Amino acid sequence: MTSASNSVLRPGHQLGAYPERGSENKGWFDALSAQLGGYLATRLQRKNRNLQAFVEDVERAGTALSELSEADFLRRIDALRKVLRRDGLASRHLAMAFAIVREASARVLGMRHYAVQVMAGRVLLDGMLAEMETGEGKTLMATLPASVAAMAGIPVHVITVNDYLVVRDAEQMSPLYHYLGLTVGTVGEQTQETERRAAYAADITYCTNKTLVFDYLRDRLHLKDVQGTVSLRTEPLYAKQTRLDNVLMRGLCFCIVDEADSVLIDEAGTPLILSQGGQVSEKDVLLYRQAVQLARSLTPGEDFVVDEKLRQVRLTAAGKERAVTAGEELGGQWQMRTRCEELVGQALSACHLFRRDREYLVNDGKVSIIDDFTGRVMADRKWERGLHQMIEVKEGCEISPPNEVLARISYQKFFRRYLHLSGMTGTARETAAELSAVYGLKVVKIPTHRESLLQRQADRLYPTQEAKWRRVVARVIELHKQQRPVLVGTRSVADSETLSRMLGRVGLPHQVLNARQDKDEAELVAQAGHPGAIMIATNMAGRGTDIPLAPGVRENGGLHVIAAERNSARRIDRQLFGRSGRQGAPGSYESILALDDRIVSEHIPQFLRRLAERYARDPHPLPRWLGTLVLAYCQRQSESQQRRQRKVLERMDEYLGKMLAFTGKTE
Repeated sequence: MTSASNSVLRPGHQLGAYPERGSENKGWFDALSAQLGGYLATRLQRKNRNLQAFVEDVERAGTALSELSEADFLRRIDALRKVLRRDGLASRHLAMAFAIVREASARVLGMRHYAVQVMAGRVLLDGMLAEMETGEGKTLMATLPASVAAMAGIPVHVITVNDYLVVRDAEQMSPLYHYLGLTVGTVGEQTQETERRAAYAADITYCTNKTLVFDYLRDRLHLKDVQGTVSLRTEPLYAKQTRLDNVLMRGLCFCIVDEADSVLIDEAGTPLILSQGGQVSEKDVLLYRQAVQLARSLTPGEDFVVDEKLRQVRLTAAGKERAVTAGEELGGQWQMRTRCEELVGQALSACHLFRRDREYLVNDGKVSIIDDFTGRVMADRKWERGLHQMIEVKEGCEISPPNEVLARISYQKFFRRYLHLSGMTGTARETAAELSAVYGLKVVKIPTHRESLLQRQADRLYPTQEAKWRRVVARVIELHKQQRPVLVGTRSVADSETLSRMLGRVGLPHQVLNARQDKDEAELVAQAGHPGAIMIATNMAGRGTDIPLAPGVRENGGLHVIAAERNSARRIDRQLFGRSGRQGAPGSYESILALDDRIVSEHIPQFLRRLAERYARDPHPLPRWLGTLVLAYCQRQSESQQRRQRKVLERMDEYLGKMLAFTGKTE
């Protein structure tokens, strides 16, 4: 990506009022080079000796600053802003700039950036990705590159994974930014258009990846009649009222992605589609109802086969014939064989692949999609090609109109358009090759400020769900008696509520954090670190969640985390475990799992299943060596499958890019 030494990263005469990197279609040699570079990135991680030297320069510059009076220090801030505005992010100014931000933070927030945070801040300013262990203070660290870039006049986007973190991080860091003379904006799902425009006009904007991408697509639609970058650069020069007056953002200049592996990897397997509500006719309603009714009349195994691993439902030859025969009687679209099979296939998926309280919630008669990676409701999102409406039929809800697609883009394509892209996360090493190959982001491992005291306990893999949940409850009771706080992680709303009912039956007070209780998130998290507290949570309590420990908890061993199911990637599990043992505090974690958990049942091969069943002795767990083998194999298969899906989407992006370029259109 663009080096931070390049000072021209802001809107102006050179880059125009809406700067962004142009699209690029890689040839086979470029793609091969990117793959090779990504592979080498995992083998040759940067050992940047200059980082330590930079920290020493910042320390020296900060010594004199700490002795300045308030008035003199504010004058130094003003002088720095003028220098950065003139010279941009020139290397000779960066040590002093970091020292000033660091001193300002100590004066305003009472927190001075640690040496390792200074290292990570420089990594971000150099357009790379900093891997810091969970609890090492990434939120505070990001203020270093964000403040320096903003003081240079560069619009900065700090991107995180949900609205809760957007508000929390912006509120915590705003006093520092305001002290430095910078403005801060926040953009969430419910932010109105005028407020969005004002937030993007701020020096630093906190937002989620989804809201940002959709706002960009809205801008692209507004600018669709502006042909080429030359028009975008010159238009502000010859007209007072331009087509750029009503756009939301000021281009894609400087980006810091928090939880970068989640945003750039986990969520990159699905394109972002901007749509608007259409109309649903009586014929459409009848069509969806007929499809679900026909799907329910088919026999599993005989007429169709469900492939949980690939998330597909396949009609057999007999099933196709039954569907076509029924379609001939229904008439209309059903008489077209291809359309008939498509409708029945979608209806079978709605009935057998998508389950209530797992993939979606039903609230107030409406179907709401649950994000598998974050555990949160995806407001105003719908599945395509009638799938959403068929699920509404299945659940007896009012059928909503399908959305009309206006524009689409993938995360891979979008984030490569930033002039300067950087990121931070606690879990990047498994995806270092892909981050380098796709985004040009090199991963730099940052040392910890304090030695980790987090203890891992042995994983247990039980033959059945019933045995697993009994062990989870017994373990929670045991830890509750020790007055240790416990966090139990589940993958679905249904599982979190199942465990809640079991704990209720044994009289254990507890809290549940899932997509139904997202409004109480801050309060629930604040209480989760109290002695004897029990929280059951979906992935909502994973990334970015900081559970403060109450007095006396450290002495009892700290927070204990139990994973009641493995996620689709090891990195997501490590995020859950990372809620404990933060910043040198004591803590521990373990996994209590079952052979019929989703990830195991979808990915375990027959030979390994037979081996596991041979050793299964309910209610006892499998031997440790066998449980480790099963879990490692299944999780790696899941990760491999997701990588293939992302690669398919990237190739589709390149294909569409070539086709659109040929027709002279944009997204």
